[in-house]
Amino acid sequence: MKAAAALLLLLTWSLPLLSACASDQALNRTIDDASITTRVKTALLNDPVIDATKIAVETSAGVVTLNGVVKSKEVETKAVDLTRRVAGVRDVKSGLKIQVGSEQ
Repeated sequence: MKAAAALLLLLTWSLPLLSACASDQALNRTIDDASITTRVKTALLNDPVIDATKIAVETSAGVVTLNGVVKSKEVETKAVDLTRRVAGVRDVKSGLKIQVGSEQ
């Protein structure tokens, strides 16, 4: 009986700690994702060929998604390659569209 009570007491005290650890991990991942997004945006902005103002960057669990409009397939490829080289990026998904028409 004493062992069961001790186990119940241990579980009662440890569950909030486990929950806090899970919350800390989620918070750390959110912070990591935000810093990855910032580093990707900076890399894109520093490239003279890419118009980074037309590219949205989102990161979730290290997977970066690029959305927006670029001038050519070559610029899309360059944006994806630059993104892959940023520390912490696990994968890149491109939702970039090639701009058509006279707005180039």
